[in-house]
Amino acid sequence: MSSKKRPTTSSGSDSDPRYAMVDERKRKRMISNRESARRSRMKKQKQLEDLINEGSQLQNEINQLTQSINTTSQRYVEIESGNNVLRAQAMELTDRLRSLNSVLHIVEEVSGMAVEIPEIPDPLLKPWHVPCPLQPIMASAEMFHC
Repeated sequence: MSSKKRPTTSSGSDSDPRYAMVDERKRKRMISNRESARRSRMKKQKQLEDLINEGSQLQNEINQLTQSINTTSQRYVEIESGNNVLRAQAMELTDRLRSLNSVLHIVEEVSGMAVEIPEIPDPLLKPWHVPCPLQPIMASAEMFHC
């Protein structure tokens, strides 16, 4: 048997007010401890629920950002493709203009008349107009998943 249990006797000590006060304090402390433990468990449960909700919200944000990155990347590829087509067309038109200018030079020499020959734009004078396609560094949204 446990040595902590107080044996019940009829020696009259149960009716002693000192023991009654000690028992009452123990009982109140036990009730208080149980209530404190219950509040602590409820607080931990609420914290866990809050963290689970926050995790769900963050996962939703990640999914939205991933979708946005994928959409933006796809749009970038489409625009870059369109730019490449325009660059190719510009190069082709420049070549055609050079050919036509050559013809105009020949006409000018043969006829002896002054012919207005259009100037061919020099891409080196406008460095922001890149004459050849850039090679982009592609990234996908999957790179950001843990």
